Amino acid sequence: MLKNEKIIRLFIKLILISFLLYSCVGTSSVGVFGSGVSVAFDPRTVGMQIDDSIMQKNLMSRLALTEKKYFLSISVKVLDGNIFLSGKVDEPEEKLKITKMAWETKGTRSVRSAIAIKGQTNFKGTAKDILITSQLRTALIFNKLIKATNYNIDTINGKTYIFGIAMTDDEKKEVIKEAEEVYGVKKVIPSIILVKELSRNKN
Repeated sequence: MLKNEKIIRLFIKLILISFLLYSCVGTSSVGVFGSGVSVAFDPRTVGMQIDDSIMQKNLMSRLALTEKKYFLSISVKVLDGNIFLSGKVDEPEEKLKITKMAWETKGTRSVRSAIAIKGQTNFKGTAKDILITSQLRTALIFNKLIKATNYNIDTINGKTYIFGIAMTDDEKKEVIKEAEEVYGVKKVIPSIILVKELSRNKN
């Protein structure tokens, strides 16, 4: 049974490698496996990208099997084993359940949740959050010191969550500074990983 599992895992990896190579040839602006990180600037190794993709797909499959609505209402991003959750659920218990499932995913190093509870936000608040996210995304794109495609942004009730990879400490500080300067932002909650902090880059 264990041997079969290893064969299946190897087969999945081969498929993902083929898909990755095709993606790299076809475009340099589309994120790898929906990770939100540009192929052109992604500092992760191919092995890291494959492992992250497997974790992401495994968690999304478990969530969909638990509640079909989660497939559309919950977003999962994985970078070097660090999981970022966003979206909306009906009850606080659902948020706890989803976070628990994320921690139970094999290979998980950390979990950061930006999941909001429906009813705690209104239409006006949601519109403001969308505007904040849009303004920050634009600011990152026009800032030449920042590789904007390496970041995923979510704003909930004025709190802006940033998840991604920074090439340097200065870039990380620049991203946070841009977020803090956006009108309407109440708090910036960064989950920014430095390239030197990636697990396989550590000595």
